[in-house]
Amino acid sequence: MSDILQRLADIIETRKPAKGGDPATSYIARLFDKGDDAILKKVGEEATEAVMAAKDVRHGDAADKLVYECADLWFHSLIMLAQFDIQPQQVLDELARREGLSGIEEKANRKLAEREQSELRK
Repeated sequence: MSDILQRLADIIETRKPAKGGDPATSYIARLFDKGDDAILKKVGEEATEAVMAAKDVRHGDAADKLVYECADLWFHSLIMLAQFDIQPQQVLDELARREGLSGIEEKANRKLAEREQSELRK
């Protein structure tokens, strides 16, 4: 698979205001400058647009519409990850870890781990 996610992540990182990104000239820097809530809101908006595009495709619209909206969602998700200093590779590693697990089994394992963490905090 392409390394486009890492290349985009590298560009996004350079747009952080702390690393010289200028909110006056960069959309990404402007989002970072607005902070977590603005970034999270944008991811939510893009997720909603992707869902609506999927429904439109289900009713006969061209699949390109969904591809376009998913690209927007992934792009803004990369900005969200960068806001919290998370690399795309970490998400890919998590997907690889889950490979071969049933979704039901993975969710049960996650709930067990969450309970164990909760018990450790007490």
